[in-house]
Amino acid sequence: MNRFLKIGMAGIGVCFLMTGEPIQAQKQKKFIDPANMNLAVKPGNDFYGYASGTWVRNNPVPAKETRWGSFNMLRDFNINAVRSILEKAQADKNAPAGSVEKRVGDFYAAGMDSAAIEKLGYTPIKEDLASIDAIKTLPELQQKINQLRSSGIAGPLYGFYVGQDRKNVEVMIPQLSQGGTSLPDRDYYLKDDQRSVQIRAAFATYITALFGLTGIPQDQASAAAQTVFNIEKQLAAAQLSRVELRDAYKTYNKFFLDDLSAATPGLNWKTTLQELEVNGQDSVLVNNPAFFTAVASLLKTVPLEAWKVYLKWNILRGAAPYLSTPFVNTNFAFIQVLTGQKIQTPRWQRMSSLTDGNIGELLGQLYVKEYFKPAAKARMEELVANLRKAFEIRIKSLDWMSAATKEKALVKLAAFRPKIAYPDKWENYEGLVIDRNRFFANIRNVNNWSYHFMIDRLGKPVDRERWGMTPPTVNAYYSATLNEIVFPAGILQFPFFDPNADDAVNYGGIGAVIGHEMSHGFDDNGSKYDADGTLRNWWTEDDRKKFDAKAAALARQFDGYTVLDTLHVNGKLTLGENIGDLGGLNVAYEAFKMTKQAQSGKKTDGFTPDQRFFLSWAQVWRGNILPETAAQFILTDPHSPGPYRTIGAPVNMDAWYRAFDVKEGDRLYKRPEDRIRIW
Repeated sequence: MNRFLKIGMAGIGVCFLMTGEPIQAQKQKKFIDPANMNLAVKPGNDFYGYASGTWVRNNPVPAKETRWGSFNMLRDFNINAVRSILEKAQADKNAPAGSVEKRVGDFYAAGMDSAAIEKLGYTPIKEDLASIDAIKTLPELQQKINQLRSSGIAGPLYGFYVGQDRKNVEVMIPQLSQGGTSLPDRDYYLKDDQRSVQIRAAFATYITALFGLTGIPQDQASAAAQTVFNIEKQLAAAQLSRVELRDAYKTYNKFFLDDLSAATPGLNWKTTLQELEVNGQDSVLVNNPAFFTAVASLLKTVPLEAWKVYLKWNILRGAAPYLSTPFVNTNFAFIQVLTGQKIQTPRWQRMSSLTDGNIGELLGQLYVKEYFKPAAKARMEELVANLRKAFEIRIKSLDWMSAATKEKALVKLAAFRPKIAYPDKWENYEGLVIDRNRFFANIRNVNNWSYHFMIDRLGKPVDRERWGMTPPTVNAYYSATLNEIVFPAGILQFPFFDPNADDAVNYGGIGAVIGHEMSHGFDDNGSKYDADGTLRNWWTEDDRKKFDAKAAALARQFDGYTVLDTLHVNGKLTLGENIGDLGGLNVAYEAFKMTKQAQSGKKTDGFTPDQRFFLSWAQVWRGNILPETAAQFILTDPHSPGPYRTIGAPVNMDAWYRAFDVKEGDRLYKRPEDRIRIW
């Protein structure tokens, strides 16, 4: 299963750093620059401020962003690199038909042709909206829901995808998940705190405005907003929380189609799969069966006319970012309320990201050719091997785990498959039609192609060569069912990695990222999967209890961190990522200790090797974030905020205390017996 694709993939998180300086200039730079630090702060009192205080003060969030930090700077560098590739491809009049350059250039050119897009208004979805009016019966409604999904127009009411069977990982199986709501989290519908109330009011304005842009009277548009909210609130009430969705066993519910139909009266899942163009399947996986029981009930109790409004809304909100300016601006006005973003992201940047998100393995071929050096891949392979050795050493030396469980853990570690930089086999999107003059049609064509590419995987061997991220992505991930760790080319740059940097910087940066992804195989969720990716217990009962106790202590540590007024980090929601950080930084440090630099103890730019290692980790997570975005992420993001990722792992590591002479009485001090040691 791939959690970055909504379920099961664990990644390093959202944050990036490269200044765009010429390579020659970078060779002269200080990889740990005291000018970014606040040396007046005592590390043991505020390590985040000490490591990054001046940088944070001097780098506010730009108006077109919702946060600004190392990740974002590197992402900004990469999107500019992508832009240069796209503009070159767009201008290439001699690119052969069907070539990568031609297809990528045409997709981008269509998105940049704002005059053509303005002229169309909302014409691209007029027929779709009109088709909803033709619905006369409940079976027709259900058929339309399936048609919207299979054609790539919208995905109302629930989620549907094809993925590995977590208990039979060589088999692809249809999977159903709770869904049907527009707001980022179910709590926005159900809680009455000031933020939730404000967002609901903005949501009503958003719905009303989009319906109004289709020409219906204001009173009808307002009524439509109320109808949509009423339906979505009932769907939200039936959803599991994000913490509950992290439970791999609770969300594994396998049904024969007849049995699921019996549990959801009025929904015939054999008919539904046929209409979804899925054939030859007798069973499905369901992440929240109670949600689908509630959906079956709502289909009977909510009036047909209300459902028709709801379907129109799904078409509208999916299309709005790709229509004329009034629709785009209305969409952004709502985003502003959710995130606090000041100005719209420039069109070239939105279209560059859209090209990467839709045909990323075409664009990725050009990106890698232009911006990635093979030597970086070789160095990464060496680092991964070193980190794997270090993880093995740490597993063998654990004092809380039995020999029997250690043996299974080592087998799983040895089975990890690393993927670095870009796929060995590129996806060429065979059959996808891209028209330089039809932007909205291109979006629809990609959605339709992607849906059929997905269902075509049923009945075939699991494709272990596919990637869940594109090469320019500044991130990394672990897939539990594939037992693989993946590092796109985009993250293999400073501050994570630089071939000219000393080992302390690279091990504190990309080394910790590698260790983080490895640790996801052994976090509270990943540890439930064995060496071949199967959801199957490989622990002794006593060892599992010890692990769970340590994980609970880490959750409590993060629960204590205050992000914004009364909002705290959710230690249970972020637990997997926090275990990834704690394990990853420990494993990276273990590997770093084997280097000549670590063993020399020699200072560089005034800092010891160990200090540089921890400062490298800290500068990865420095950044600023808008309060609206911070509040949203508390509900929705499984990663802790940067300041707490900076300190969350180090305060549990003896080496950090030695490196910065942290003593009892310092604010971040934890007694040795209270330090949490897992991997």
